[in-house]
Amino acid sequence: MMSLHTYLLFVFAAVALILVPGPDMIYMLGRCVAQGRKAGILSAIGFNLGGYVHLTAAVLGLSAILATSALAFTIVKWVGAAYLIYLGLSALWSKAGPLAIDGQEGGSRNGRTILWQAFLSDVLNPKVALFFLALLPQFIDRNAAHPTLQILLLGVTVNAIGLPTNIALACCSAGLTAALRRNQSASQWLQRGLGGLFVALGLRIAIERI
Repeated sequence: MMSLHTYLLFVFAAVALILVPGPDMIYMLGRCVAQGRKAGILSAIGFNLGGYVHLTAAVLGLSAILATSALAFTIVKWVGAAYLIYLGLSALWSKAGPLAIDGQEGGSRNGRTILWQAFLSDVLNPKVALFFLALLPQFIDRNAAHPTLQILLLGVTVNAIGLPTNIALACCSAGLTAALRRNQSASQWLQRGLGGLFVALGLRIAIERI
């Protein structure tokens, strides 16, 4: 098995990479700013669940196929980009009013929707799959008897670090924007901004290269 020094080095690298703003973090903070703390936390949980899908794919070798097949990467990239653009346009065209879910009737249903959308957004993001593929092997002892167990340990570690980190970021950003969300006009503008953010994220993913 890997040494304690190697594991701690991986933990440090994982924390640094998690804190680097990417599509998932921007998505989560956008939800949180427009809809409040609950929406941000649900997004964080959705991303975390999606991370386990990528971990499973990495263990099974599917991430390697994604990295070596330009066609597979392109398909996943465009599906993920289209989904984010769809979410953005839905928010821009919505006539239902502000997107706040805290304390509203139907909040449970809306909460499940946010959780599911965040999960799909993460699963359909090929960059997350490539993150697992590129980072985890660097810390694995290939001469060990069970390298698969090392992959599982490192992958679970990333997700265990990412969830509380994202929840803390969501709570902080929600507190900073609570007054804006209580204002009807400002809340509507936050909804439009959220929709524009999702569209921009989708376009960013669509034009990205490996």
